[in-house]
Amino acid sequence: MNGFNEYIPLVGQEVVDQLYRLADHLKDRRFVHINSTRTGGGVAEILNRAVPLLSQLGLDTKWEVIFGDPDFFDVTKAMHNGLQGDKVKFTAAMTSHYREINRENAKRFNWEADFVLVHDPQPAALIEDMRPQAQHWVWRCHIDASRPQLPVWKYLRHFVKQYDASVFSMSKFAQNLPHPQFLIHPSIDPLSDKNRELTPQEVQAVLDRLEIERDRPIILQVSRFDSFKDPLGVIQAFKMVRRHTPCQLLLVGGEATDDPEGPEIFARVEEAAAGEPDIKLLLLPPDSHYEVNALQRAADVIVQKSIREGFGLTVTEAMWKGNPVIGGAVGGIVLQLRDYHTGFLVHSPEGCAFRIRYLLHRPEMAKRMGKLAREFVRSHFLITRHIRDYLSLMIFIENPGSRIIEL
Repeated sequence: MNGFNEYIPLVGQEVVDQLYRLADHLKDRRFVHINSTRTGGGVAEILNRAVPLLSQLGLDTKWEVIFGDPDFFDVTKAMHNGLQGDKVKFTAAMTSHYREINRENAKRFNWEADFVLVHDPQPAALIEDMRPQAQHWVWRCHIDASRPQLPVWKYLRHFVKQYDASVFSMSKFAQNLPHPQFLIHPSIDPLSDKNRELTPQEVQAVLDRLEIERDRPIILQVSRFDSFKDPLGVIQAFKMVRRHTPCQLLLVGGEATDDPEGPEIFARVEEAAAGEPDIKLLLLPPDSHYEVNALQRAADVIVQKSIREGFGLTVTEAMWKGNPVIGGAVGGIVLQLRDYHTGFLVHSPEGCAFRIRYLLHRPEMAKRMGKLAREFVRSHFLITRHIRDYLSLMIFIENPGSRIIEL
């Protein structure tokens, strides 16, 4: 794991010094993160990097992962989709099983903590059985919950309102809750295998291994195979572009243990891409960070055409590589892509196709946009800022009602 000194060339000495000053006020605090998967998805990627860094700063930091059977993850996927606005079946039997699995998980954990940060709906109910084991409980929502299905949110709110605070990625995701709410944007680690610098030779070696030619421009989308990521819309847009401009499409994704819909969506994408030699689907293992890095660096245009999105770390990753990015005008993507500046926002497959062609025919503009995008990520979405936000959150919670906190 990288030490903080290795971040200084990227973020500056002052940023690193500030982290140590904040951490001095939290020495020996016990900080526990809880989520539902150790691999796959942005939450697991953030925790893989953030937990060791918090430990380096002197906090006793643990990361716990709850277990669940297939029925449990069917329920929590329905909750996830319902929070993002889908109409889902949500029955008493489902809620009963959700509580049962959370109670079984609560029996496995016997630590005591100063702070617990519970990520997303899957472990949210743990607080009912574990409240005495931690002084402060915070619920972290990584989902676009701006327009949830009311039965789903009403059920989840019963647990969330028991927390001391909640954290959302955007203000419009926040809900009516009886405790303080905070905004913390997700982040990427610029020194991880997915984001560190690669040589042209390293990039080419990955392309050779995956049998990808560079004889035509590469259009790339990296995402779980999820209907909210709209891979079918990306294929539709690509076919419009290819009528006029030779190019190829790479749809790259992996599986997450807490997402039971992945195989079904992948099968639909396979069907839509059948008989299309210019479309390549890559289902990579969850730890294929190096390969994803190389593909993002090799791409000519990167797309994230989501129709719902909590944040979209694949957008941040692509921007950090200095590539032009086209994203759906939803959720956290709009925080990252500023039209004509750090990228393009689109609302339809037709709009996506237009912007892909626009960038392919204007390489100098694409290069300039990519440079601006990288600097925007440096200022706003690197893990050092994320660690600062976690530390500030804990200091604030320990000092309720304080208007000024001296550090």
